[in-house]
Amino acid sequence: MKPLLSKTTKPFIIYVLIILVISIPVYYFAVDTIWKSELDEHNTTIAEKTAYQFNNLKLSDKELEKSIRLWNQIQPATDIERIPFNYLKKDQFFTVEKQKTFMSKPETERYRCLKKVIYIHHVPYLFTVETNIEESQETVAAIAAITIFFFILIVAGLLFLNKKLSTSIWKPFRNTLDKLKTFNLNSQTRIEFGTTDITEFEELNRSLTQLMEHTISVFRTQKEFTENASHELQTPLAILKNKLDILLQTEHLTDQQYQIAEEMNRALTRSSRINKNLLLLAKIENNQFDNSETILFDELLFQSMEVLQEHFEQKKILVSTHILPDIKVRGNTGLTEVLINNLLLNAIRHTSSGGSIAVNLTDSRFEVANSGTEKLNGDMLFKRFSKLSTDTNGSGLGLAIINEIGKFHYWKIEYRFENNSHVFSVAF
Repeated sequence: MKPLLSKTTKPFIIYVLIILVISIPVYYFAVDTIWKSELDEHNTTIAEKTAYQFNNLKLSDKELEKSIRLWNQIQPATDIERIPFNYLKKDQFFTVEKQKTFMSKPETERYRCLKKVIYIHHVPYLFTVETNIEESQETVAAIAAITIFFFILIVAGLLFLNKKLSTSIWKPFRNTLDKLKTFNLNSQTRIEFGTTDITEFEELNRSLTQLMEHTISVFRTQKEFTENASHELQTPLAILKNKLDILLQTEHLTDQQYQIAEEMNRALTRSSRINKNLLLLAKIENNQFDNSETILFDELLFQSMEVLQEHFEQKKILVSTHILPDIKVRGNTGLTEVLINNLLLNAIRHTSSGGSIAVNLTDSRFEVANSGTEKLNGDMLFKRFSKLSTDTNGSGLGLAIINEIGKFHYWKIEYRFENNSHVFSVAF
């Protein structure tokens, strides 16, 4: 995971880089156009100044022709040629490439040229002038170097400013986040967020305050319902069961009446167990348990196996164990005991007489494996009231409770079928 600023900075840097790369040819063409415009103005000035100087000399025609020939010989970049009237109606500007023949190593260079009609002694002359243009490769290299320099400057400045600004700009958000981390729904303590002059963070704080107030209200309502249901339902169920027990002890019951009363008693017992399990699930989902206890898992496991020893013997189940000592975990002792009992009872209930159960405990995993013949449907395994066997004694909530207890403790509950055994594992 990356901070929010890094996710926004990277696209911005890429965008700036693309723009600067595109700007290099744009800069080149812009500078080249400006140079050509300036050279055209420069060449025009030379032509006009040359005509002005020749006219001021007031030479004779022969002296003028001799001076022009001398000019053409000593000025390689210009040429003055007599032309007839109306030979050239307007000035011509163009660019040519030539080699420097007077150098030991000829080089090709660009020249900006001008053909302009000037008048000396009222006679038209074609004045041609060529001015060297700066090398394009050098221009591109210089522009690229400057662009790279400014890109590095922008990136360094951006990273520096982001680091400095994030401390102050994101401070209200971090304060809000720190307070949310300390929020505990069980304590139902309202959080007072500090005020900020940033509109978005102020709106966030108001929304969070409203959300928590609503959540606390719903939690309180659900908790009251759970407590009321626990009290109101268990009492009549207990009374009914007590009356049925008295009825079953009556001597004048016929066999048919006794059978009906026994079926009612079993159904009532199962209903009471379902009610308790549903209430337990509701309490787990409402986070009504503390998970900060230090639990000696191996001791709880030995206690549960000792209590269930009669069930193992009754079904003649062969039990093998590999339990490491002094295994400590963080969580809720009561819920952990429920998880252990449910896994063991589930294994006993679904193991045929003469079968086997293996119990393993390490510092990172708790496993219960029971013998079987066919893999169970993993998609339906931990759903409430899912029936994966013909056994009707269970409430259909045992594995669902195991799954919820695992979520509550952030333990990973897994099922697999290997070596003809159903293996349920809890990874701490």
